[in-house]
Amino acid sequence: MSSPTDTTGTSTTLITNIASLVTNDPSSGDGSALGLIQDAAVVIDGDRIAWTGDSREAPATDNRVDAGGRAVIPGFVDSHSHLVFAGDRTQEFNARMSGRAYSAGGIRTTVAATRAATDRELERTLTRHLDEALRQGTTTFETKSGYGLTVQDEARALRIASAHTDEVTYLGAHIVPPDHADDPAGYVALVTGEMLDACAPYARWIDVFCEKGAFDGDQARAILTAGRAKGLHPRIHANQLSYGPGVQLAVELDAASADHCTHLTDADVDALANGGTVATLLPGAEFSTRAKWPDARRLLDAGATVALSTDCNPGSSFTSSVPFCIALAVRDMGMTPDEAVWSATAGGAAALRRDDIGRLVPGARADLLVLDAPSHVHLAYRPGVPLVSAVWREGAEVSGRRTDAGS
Repeated sequence: MSSPTDTTGTSTTLITNIASLVTNDPSSGDGSALGLIQDAAVVIDGDRIAWTGDSREAPATDNRVDAGGRAVIPGFVDSHSHLVFAGDRTQEFNARMSGRAYSAGGIRTTVAATRAATDRELERTLTRHLDEALRQGTTTFETKSGYGLTVQDEARALRIASAHTDEVTYLGAHIVPPDHADDPAGYVALVTGEMLDACAPYARWIDVFCEKGAFDGDQARAILTAGRAKGLHPRIHANQLSYGPGVQLAVELDAASADHCTHLTDADVDALANGGTVATLLPGAEFSTRAKWPDARRLLDAGATVALSTDCNPGSSFTSSVPFCIALAVRDMGMTPDEAVWSATAGGAAALRRDDIGRLVPGARADLLVLDAPSHVHLAYRPGVPLVSAVWREGAEVSGRRTDAGS
């Protein structure tokens, strides 16, 4: 049980009759990584958690909500998405799933559509997917540029994104665009120079797609080092399609996360286990491309910190559903339901180097989900079922369909 904090001066709310509460605090409840408390209650003071514990010991509050015997977990933290884009790649997906060759250009197709879109069109697409994600329980999200690939288009993507989240990532180094196909060195110079100068004011992070056909290890190092000199912290698309230097570079540069991590050597796994870089796994991409699944079990058994995220993007993972990714991780990546839920909440927070989200402990931001189920295990046990019945963000209910909880 957590001790109550001072609840004077702001409106306080008690959520009680919680069948099981995931706190992600090992010092609480059953002592597991999830810190499970049965027959629990939560007190919210303003936008923060003030108290968690046995419902019979809950302090008095101004307001009361009955969870109706449901489970409560922290809001999902989606630490990897690409939501500032235009266009549609349905034909590409259909061809891929039908076993036909498709040559529409992949990322380049989205780049062309994004460059042609207005600011209003890009923001409308962004907010539509954010609302969709929120209804499914995502209360914190990171999103990237990477579909403009000009100084003007990358900067406007980040400006639009920064109006909706603090977790904004500059990904000018997504691919070398067609207009620089004959001069990749010149494009790297642009990404580390004029484009970086224009984008840095809107971003917290810098990312690079370190992969054959995109940017090699030396180019990735130059890009991330330049970003770090401008105050942006590194993260990296690493080892998605093949073995490569991405993971080792991420750990060397103290990147917050190495994302994808599908093709790993033993040395890569050891580096992640012994460094401060989170391995962010993105099962939506493997689902949508029928590619090899990342081996989460191998990483977890080695002691690496693992996050789960959607990689929501119009080409290789067009899903905003963290519950779907949890189910995939349990079914196909060797994770237990407990591990998958932790990775989609506290793991995502670690990938963003945040300790105020992804947990339900006094002082943390009051981001939480009420599930239409008695246990978090149902997120994997009942795949595809919309179990998120209420979403609270910063202490306020922002989405809900509860039928028997009162106040």
